[in-house]
Amino acid sequence: MPKIKTNRAAAKRFRKTGSGKYAFSKSHASHILTKKSPKRKRGLRQPQLIKASDMKEVRRLLPNG
Repeated sequence: MPKIKTNRAAAKRFRKTGSGKYAFSKSHASHILTKKSPKRKRGLRQPQLIKASDMKEVRRLLPNG
């Protein structure tokens, strides 16, 4: 039985937290920031957690953590 490969695209986007959940960074935070409100930009800086409904798919993409 061969080893299960990690999906490299997912590995660059998600990281595992200490409690076993997965965190990711929000998009739209890198350029054209002048038209975005300070409140919106603050929200984009915060890491987000994967919803429970998406956990099964992310675990499948990242079998080795």
